[in-house]
Amino acid sequence: MIKSILKAVDVLQIFGVDEPRLTLMEIANRLDMPKGTAHNILSTLLSCGFVERTDDGRYALGTAIIPLTQAVRINAELRDRAAPLLRELADDCRESAYLVALDGDYALYIYAVESPRRLLARTAVGDRVPLHCVATGKAILSGLTQEEIAGIVDRAGLRRYTETTITDIDALHQELEQTRERGYSIDREELDLDCYCVGAPILDARGRVIGACSVSGLDPEIIRGRRPEISTRVMLAAQQVSRRMGYVPTRPSSMVAKL
Repeated sequence: MIKSILKAVDVLQIFGVDEPRLTLMEIANRLDMPKGTAHNILSTLLSCGFVERTDDGRYALGTAIIPLTQAVRINAELRDRAAPLLRELADDCRESAYLVALDGDYALYIYAVESPRRLLARTAVGDRVPLHCVATGKAILSGLTQEEIAGIVDRAGLRRYTETTITDIDALHQELEQTRERGYSIDREELDLDCYCVGAPILDARGRVIGACSVSGLDPEIIRGRRPEISTRVMLAAQQVSRRMGYVPTRPSSMVAKL
């Protein structure tokens, strides 16, 4: 536990509907905190936009809080609307099914239906993984612009995790172009050994990629002999989730409602 961060959280949580504005002394006294410590924390939060100074010299929550609350709402909405479809996807494919949301330069696992065959000690929910080496991440990247992809690669890099991890930007662009053409992405043990995945992007009402879903398992047949069946089911699930998030395709899907 980092005490300075806990103190900063205490400062943020002291503001409420009844008291949206507080003076430095009020904050210090209520948190039993030295005035100098409170001032330093507020100055740091002020520089990041999480706190602002009002015209009367008091402090209030800043606008930097708003995107965070919106992200939490969107992720919760995505999880709730996708959960039944992910459970159906896992049952149909008899493998694990995952749902991720785009979280900055990474993919954040927000829902998972684990196959009993994986024998995992914990679920993937809450994990953040790079975009370039997992099926869900590459599905997300396939829906971004070249400039957005370049920015993510500049900031997050293309770290190697296994022998099959893509670490060359040109190879990544080629992989993403293939993903766009076929409508789904593939993970060939690129983050974890003995892990094979097929993923597809999820869009919001504006047609922007906000996440992805995938089927994952230990059997390489997932991306070999079973790929036609699994990829179709994953793409159908992604389309159905996208529709539940408000996305309306420009042309009707050629996929049937049920296989």
